Amino acid sequence: MAPALRYLGGACARARGGFSGALAWGWGPAPGAPWPLGRGGRRASTSSFDVVIVGGGIVGLASARALILRHPALSIGVLEKEKDLAVHQTGHNSGVIHSGIYYKPESLKARLCVQGAALIYEYCNQKGISYKQCGKLIVAVEQEEIPRLQALYERGLQNGVRGLRLIQPEDIKKKEPYCRGLMAIDCPYTGIVDYRQVALSFAQDFQEAGGSVLTNFEVKEIETAKESPSRSKDGVTYPIVIRNTKGEEVRCQYVVTCAGLYSDRISELSGCNPDPRIVPFRGDYLVLKPEKRYLVKGNIYPVPDSRFPFLGVHFTPRMDGSIWLGPNAVLALKREGYRPFDFSARDVMDVIIKSGLIKLVFQNFSYGVNEMYKALFLSATVKHLQKFIPEITVSDIRRWARRTLHQQLQ
Repeated sequence: MAPALRYLGGACARARGGFSGALAWGWGPAPGAPWPLGRGGRRASTSSFDVVIVGGGIVGLASARALILRHPALSIGVLEKEKDLAVHQTGHNSGVIHSGIYYKPESLKARLCVQGAALIYEYCNQKGISYKQCGKLIVAVEQEEIPRLQALYERGLQNGVRGLRLIQPEDIKKKEPYCRGLMAIDCPYTGIVDYRQVALSFAQDFQEAGGSVLTNFEVKEIETAKESPSRSKDGVTYPIVIRNTKGEEVRCQYVVTCAGLYSDRISELSGCNPDPRIVPFRGDYLVLKPEKRYLVKGNIYPVPDSRFPFLGVHFTPRMDGSIWLGPNAVLALKREGYRPFDFSARDVMDVIIKSGLIKLVFQNFSYGVNEMYKALFLSATVKHLQKFIPEITVSDIRRWARRTLHQQLQ
C-alpha cells in the first residue's frame, strides 16, 4: 500500500531537515508565471517529488496549495489526466457558495462548510475573483413543510450560519417579488462564484510557491518499487512509482489522491479500500430564457426531505447572468458523461456489480421514478417550479444545462 496522507508528518519533518524544496533541475513555469493550460505537461519519465497529488480539480489544487504553503521545503507535484485543469466536477457544478445550514450540528461537514464559506469570500476578495453574495431563500410552500423548515433553521443556528432568519410571506415578497411561500429561511450569506476560476487561481498560487503541475498524465498504476533503478537513488528516496497510460512515470514518497469521480479506482490502485464506490448521477438543469431572468433574484430552494438523497429542484443564478432551474438527478451511464447518451461499458458494469445501487433504488424507488418522469417531460418539472414562482411557463424555459452529481455507495 502506498503511504497515505496521514503519514505526511514524518515527511514534513524530514523535509525541513534535508530537502531543498524545488529540485535543482526544476521544471514547469518560471516563478510567478501561470501554467500554460492546454499545452500539456513536461514529459515525466524522470520526475521525483516528496508528495504527489493525483487530480487537478479544485480539491486536488486546494490540497496542493495548502500543503506547499505550510511546508515550502517539500517538492510537490500535481498530476492531471486532462490537458487543462478543473474541467470535470469543478467546471460542472452549480457554483453555489453554501452557508452550511443542512449538515448535522458539530459534524465535520457542518464545520467545514461554515468555515469554507467565510474563507472562499476572503480568498476571492484577496485575488479579485468575482462573486455575488445574492443570498438564498429556503421556502415552505405547503403547511406540512413548516415543521421541517423550523427544524432546519434551528440546525443552521447551531452550526453558526451567519445572518439566518425566519421570514413570513410579506418578507419573502420583498426578497423575491415573484416567489410565493408560507414561510422561508433567509440565508443572506449564500453566494455564487465560478469555481473553475477559483481552482485556476489555486493552481497559480501553488506554482508560484514552487509546485509543479503535469497535465495529460492519466494515472494507470501506483506501486512500491521493489528495488532501486540502476545507478539511481530514486528507489530508496522515492519508493512509490506512479505510471500513466503512456508508460511515463513519476516517483514520490507520499501520494494524496483527489480524483473526483474516479476516487474509488485510484484508491484501489494505491492499495487502499475502494469503498465507498462511486455511482454517477447526471444533474439536468433547465435554463430560464434571458427575457424572464427578472423572475429570480437569488437562490430559491425547497425544504429538503430527509428521506431522499438530493435537495430537490431549485432556482440557481449563475455568474454569467443565466438562471438554472433544477436539477433532475438521473443515473448516468458514464462517470464523466455530461450528455444523455454518453456511455461507458465499464462504468455501467461497475454500477451494476460493485456498487450498492440496488439498495439505493429500493430505498428511493418512488423518488427515482419521479426524477425520471421529470427528466422526460418538461411540463412535469415546470409544474414543480410553479409551486414557487407561478408565473413561469413552459415557453419561458429552454433545455439543458448539465453537470455531474455523484453518490458514494457501499
